[in-house]
Amino acid sequence: MERENAWLKYSGPEEKELMELGEDYRKFISEAKTERECVKKAVELAEAAGYRKLEDLIASGEKLTAGSRIYADCMGKTLALFRIGSEPMENGMNILGAHIDSPRLDLKQNPLYEDTEQALFDTHYYGGVKKYQWVALPMALHGVVARKDGSVVDVVIGEDSQDPVVGISDLLIHLSGDQLEKKARVVIEGEDLNVLVGSRPVKEDEAEKKEKEPVKKAILAILKEKYGIEEEDFLSAEIEVVPAGPARDFGLDRSMIMGYGQDDRICAYTSLAAMLETAECKKTAVCLLVDKEEIGSVGATGMQSRFFENTVAEIMSLAGQYSDLGLRRALARSRMLSSDVSAAYDPNYSSVFEKKNTAYLGRGLVFNKYTGSRGKSGSNDASAEYMALVRRIMDDNQVSFQTAELGKVDQGGGGTIAYITANYGMEVIDSGVAVLNMHAPWEIGSKADIYEAKKGYAAFLKDA
Repeated sequence: MERENAWLKYSGPEEKELMELGEDYRKFISEAKTERECVKKAVELAEAAGYRKLEDLIASGEKLTAGSRIYADCMGKTLALFRIGSEPMENGMNILGAHIDSPRLDLKQNPLYEDTEQALFDTHYYGGVKKYQWVALPMALHGVVARKDGSVVDVVIGEDSQDPVVGISDLLIHLSGDQLEKKARVVIEGEDLNVLVGSRPVKEDEAEKKEKEPVKKAILAILKEKYGIEEEDFLSAEIEVVPAGPARDFGLDRSMIMGYGQDDRICAYTSLAAMLETAECKKTAVCLLVDKEEIGSVGATGMQSRFFENTVAEIMSLAGQYSDLGLRRALARSRMLSSDVSAAYDPNYSSVFEKKNTAYLGRGLVFNKYTGSRGKSGSNDASAEYMALVRRIMDDNQVSFQTAELGKVDQGGGGTIAYITANYGMEVIDSGVAVLNMHAPWEIGSKADIYEAKKGYAAFLKDA
């Protein structure tokens, strides 16, 4: 069953709408390169669309009614948006869930050191990466530094055209004889992902000539002047090293976008866009953007926390609908699209794909009935009945979609947040956008697939 390329069906006005959405998305991922930045940007968009903060509503005791729009965040890294439906929440919700964390390098807590008059940051990679892909690239620093006085300093270095960039050096080809004999997974070791940040020593007077780390001292002086932070402030900092520069149109026909963090912000943005345009609905509509998926969905801001469950309880309470049994029923009777990316077929590496059951760029929203690895290990494996319902919704709304697995059975695999929410008993299926270069510093997605994903997510919130 070969699916038609979605580009073939667009008329002039629809193609214009598609391109405008692609441009909005391109700007979003260019500006939001960390989970904190994603939440901050999403909150701005939500408030502009009339969404109100849950904490403020709890404080005022205002009762929620059908049509109410609410958002709640967890530590600035996870976000949930609700549009209250006309039916009791006990009947279940229609949920879009995506993650907003992406593979990257994190600075260690004691990162700054000097070696042979070069100042470097020590890092620890986050999520699954091919380490050799992260060297010899212009990189930027994004994050926050929390000081002992309670203030928090936002840090972004390397994105403005006037900013310097940083990066990790690689060994020159002329001296790479031994390096080139190594397996790809150890060509660059994790402890060698050290970010070069300076090479200019401070000028010393006679009294200072015993300074052992003059370049490190110069870097600390710059950080003190620009951000008011001391070396010890790194102990309470979260600084991420990410590719520098904006996402770009990709391909001579501008049919694709290349940018950092499209796993999974390509699904997060389209879910958010669908949520913000959702009008009055029967079932309560939810958009859930979570952290920590790339490292197992653990921690207070990961899907395995109680944040979502607790937030639903608060919402039901404000709507005058809360009971423990009602909460359990609301979760168990919900339907969800676990919106995460799928691997796009790559003709350069055709041997790892099974052509009848793979995703292709430009053929629309991807449904993965199951993910996991090898013998479906770690998979949610949605029911046939739920898959049939989703098919009907997509067809009724003229959404281009395809089904896929993540490569050949014995090649590997991957997971999403689907199995976690399925623990409540709700119906869940993985859905998302196919990307090339998944987990690389620069990933590629199709503008047609972005458009079809947003359409599909909006249809699901309306009709599921």
